[in-house]
Amino acid sequence: MANTSPRLVARLKRKKRIRKNIFGNQERPRLSVFRTAKHIYAQIIDDTKGSTLVAASTLDKEYKDAPVEGKKQDVAKAVGNLLGKRAMDKGIRKVVFDRNGFLFHGRVKALSDGAREAGLEF
Repeated sequence: MANTSPRLVARLKRKKRIRKNIFGNQERPRLSVFRTAKHIYAQIIDDTKGSTLVAASTLDKEYKDAPVEGKKQDVAKAVGNLLGKRAMDKGIRKVVFDRNGFLFHGRVKALSDGAREAGLEF
C-alpha cells in the first residue's frame, strides 16, 4: 500500500476491527454498505455460504428509472428503501448492519434509516 491515502488506511483498519465481531448467517445476514463520492451500494450477504442475497445501489436500473433529486442523503435513503423492499420480498426481516469502516453518519445513516422504514430490523 505504497500510495494509499491515510484516510483509506484508517477506514480499512476500522473495517478489520468491526468485521472481527460481525458475521452474517442464515437467520441474520449482514447488510454491508459501501460509498464513493458519487454512488452508494448496499448488499445483504450470507457469510456462511459467501453469497449475496439482495443488492441495491444508485446504479440499479430500478433506481435509474425514477432517480431521486436532491441531496446525497436523500439518494442514500431511497437506496436503503429499495434494498429493504427487495429483502422483504425475499423473506429477510432481520439483518446485522456492517458500516464497512465508514462512520455511522450522513449517507450511511440515511441508508440505514431507509432500510428500517422498509421494514428491516437491526
